[in-house]
Amino acid sequence: MNMVKKITKDEREQIVTSIQEYFEVERGEQIGSIAAEQLLDFFMKELGPFIYNQGIRDAKGMVEEKVMNLEEDILSLERPVGRKLY
Repeated sequence: MNMVKKITKDEREQIVTSIQEYFEVERGEQIGSIAAEQLLDFFMKELGPFIYNQGIRDAKGMVEEKVMNLEEDILSLERPVGRKLY
């Protein structure tokens, strides 16, 4: 799955600029936009699936929690059945 195609052109440009700024501030190096784009492509390919999968696990946990709460809410609406002895 090529996740690089799933980001917009504006997002890609913003990330490339961030990579260039990181290299300048943290490493004292200047890299061009082509090098930054190649680094972005590498990270998206190598790290993207891990980040995506964690997002899926987080979403699954949230949905499970919501379903459990919904189930409790529905069960709280049940009425007692049977005759009461006075």
